[in-house]
Amino acid sequence: MIKKAVIPAAGYGTRFLPVTKALPKEMLPIIDRPTLEYIVNEAIDSGITDILLVVSGNKNSIVDYFDRNLELEYKLLERKKDYEYGLVTNIAVGANLYFIRQKEQLGLGHAVLQGETFVGQDDFAVLLGDDVYVNDDYPATKQMIDAYDKVKSSILGTIEVSLEDTKKYGICDPIKQSSDQLKVLKSVVEKPEPKNAPSRSAIGGRYILTSTIFKYLRSQSKGKGNEIQLTDAILRLMNEEKVYSFDVDARRYDVGKKIDYIEAIIDFGLKRDDLKDDIQALINKKSK
Repeated sequence: MIKKAVIPAAGYGTRFLPVTKALPKEMLPIIDRPTLEYIVNEAIDSGITDILLVVSGNKNSIVDYFDRNLELEYKLLERKKDYEYGLVTNIAVGANLYFIRQKEQLGLGHAVLQGETFVGQDDFAVLLGDDVYVNDDYPATKQMIDAYDKVKSSILGTIEVSLEDTKKYGICDPIKQSSDQLKVLKSVVEKPEPKNAPSRSAIGGRYILTSTIFKYLRSQSKGKGNEIQLTDAILRLMNEEKVYSFDVDARRYDVGKKIDYIEAIIDFGLKRDDLKDDIQALINKKSK
């Protein structure tokens, strides 16, 4: 059973400059909760009990957010603001959160490698901070954990993209083309041109990895962007263990993209009883 997760949250957030000069991209709010909290909650709802957040030196606000603020809590109780007190104390309940600083931003593979001591010999999940998945009944990470329980191997969470978008993603190359949700892979092709894409199954920011991955991350040479790429280590892992892709059944928002971020705010707001009517009225007004 997968009980540990690593969430890399140390990147520069250049796609949202200039605000990310001072505010971590993971703390950009979807209405009134940071994006990162939704990802942490997905892990918790999937049965994860121990979560490591990999942060950088300028992201203290992430640590502060998930910590207690006793002065604020006292003031809220003193002023009988019980609802607001519940909001600030009901954050990441159900899991132990740990933090480690990635002293240099040397790529996703390097970020995951920071979790080696935390993970130990256990297999674990990786959830990227740019990707918010929504399936209220069956969280994306839980789907992958259930698939892992069947095969006990590394699994790459995937989404289906259009053929013209394959050049934006790592694209999975299965041993056998099929409609199965879970497929054994022979390779992953990084950002292929549409005519060369082996499938439309794109890696989408969720992974289940065996602890064997650390052996390859430790010895992984720098690749594209002069960074240690997780995909490169996974390709080497395939020579030793089976690696699968799994088509996640959930709505994905790539909140590193501004239009997806805006759409997430609208969609999340339309689900809230306190906001949905006003948001719908605003949409109707703006669309005239």
